[in-house]
Amino acid sequence: MINKAIILGNLGADPEVRHLENGVSVATINVATTETYKDRNTGERVSNTEWHRIVLWRGLADVAEKYLKKGDQVYIEGKIETRQYQDQAGVTKYTTEIVGRELKMLGSRRDRDQSANPQQAAAPQAQPQVTHAQQNATVEDPLKAPANAAPANSPADDDLPF
Repeated sequence: MINKAIILGNLGADPEVRHLENGVSVATINVATTETYKDRNTGERVSNTEWHRIVLWRGLADVAEKYLKKGDQVYIEGKIETRQYQDQAGVTKYTTEIVGRELKMLGSRRDRDQSANPQQAAAPQAQPQVTHAQQNATVEDPLKAPANAAPANSPADDDLPF
C-alpha cells in the first residue's frame, strides 16, 4: 500500500515553529495549490484554491524556520495522517495533515518578480533541499552536504543508463 502526497504550492503565511521540551522542532505550514480552468458555460477563467496543512519535524522544521517566508513556493512530499484531539470544551475533533518527508524550496514571489525585471535581480542565493533521511544529521549549515555524500558530478553518475 502507498500513502504519499505531493504538494507544489505557495506558503500562505510564515511557518509556525514550536520547540518541544525534548528539543525537537516542529513546524506547521499552510500551502495553497490553485487549479485554474475555463468554465464551459461562461468562458471565464475560474480558479479554485485548496489549502494544505503540512507538519515538518526536526531538521525540516529548522530549515522551514530559517528559510521559508509567506509567498515562497515549495515542493513537499510526505504522507497523509489523520489524528484526533480534544478541544478546550472536551469535544473530540479530527484533523488531516501532511507529514512532510521531503522539502524543496523553489523560490519566492520576490525571486520571480526580480527575474521578470533582470535589472533589479540580485545574485541568486542557494536554497537547501532537505529530505527526511537528512533530518537527524547534525549539520550546522544546511547548505553543506553531509561528509559521506558523493560529489554531484562523480564518476558513478556516468554509469547511469539514462
